[in-house]
Amino acid sequence: MSIETNIALTRPFSVKHYVMLMKPGIIMGNIVTAAGGFALASKGQVNPSLFFAMLCGLALVIGSACVFNNYIDRELDRKMVRTRNRPLAKGLVSVQSALIFGTIVGLLGTLTLALGTNLLTTAIALFGVFAYVALYTLSKYRTHYGTLIGSIAGAIPPVVGYCAVTGRLDLGALIWFVMIVCWQVPHFFAIAVYRLKDYADGGIPTFPIVKGMRATKIHMTLYTAAFVMAASMLTLCGYTGAFYLTLVLLLGGGWLVLAFKGFKCSSDHRWARKMFIFSLVIVMALCTAIPFSIA
Repeated sequence: MSIETNIALTRPFSVKHYVMLMKPGIIMGNIVTAAGGFALASKGQVNPSLFFAMLCGLALVIGSACVFNNYIDRELDRKMVRTRNRPLAKGLVSVQSALIFGTIVGLLGTLTLALGTNLLTTAIALFGVFAYVALYTLSKYRTHYGTLIGSIAGAIPPVVGYCAVTGRLDLGALIWFVMIVCWQVPHFFAIAVYRLKDYADGGIPTFPIVKGMRATKIHMTLYTAAFVMAASMLTLCGYTGAFYLTLVLLLGGGWLVLAFKGFKCSSDHRWARKMFIFSLVIVMALCTAIPFSIA
């Protein structure tokens, strides 16, 4: 019996620990973009039961992926300040229990999507799990392009929401995918900058560590500009109206100005925090605006 298992067996069962394994913050963030994709495809005619099935199924599937991510990262998590209190890192849950839990949650999520939405939506969601667990989680130990690889998985939820309604992949789904891929690079590079020491201590070759701060800021600026252009395409291609485009230009322009300020900032840490917070504001605002700006 492993040390991790011995520690876990001495702890009382806690639902909280299993909830933490699923990373609720990540689930909520992805649910927001999934809801945005669903709202866009619904064109003002939302099917409540379909929406509920999509959200529940996707939340469970993402939660399952996060459990397996926690399993793979448990040794690394012990080395980093922000992750060392995670349940597997502290031995609050045994490895065996976590794997069983993650499998059951994943199966429930898959079943919910398959019965409540359609097979295409289910397949796309499962591809997202593969991209997150196999491609991203393992690649981040080997290459500084891990964040770029991880952006594929992060761009899956809005496509899931969109396809739950349409049952097909079309231009709208593609725009959503490209839009969120571009959004994630400055979002996660900002985390890598203000958590620079943490990642260095964990031995993770993030982009700022390998390529330096200037190269990181250049990439963040370029991807921010690409995000604004991709987000604008929803209006230019006739999916959303003027209200949405106005928000894209105002908020996206503000985010781009902030990205440029990074080249002359006095504190990379403070600047990166602002970039991170702004990234959350803009994606929340645009997803919330979509139901009120359907073309």
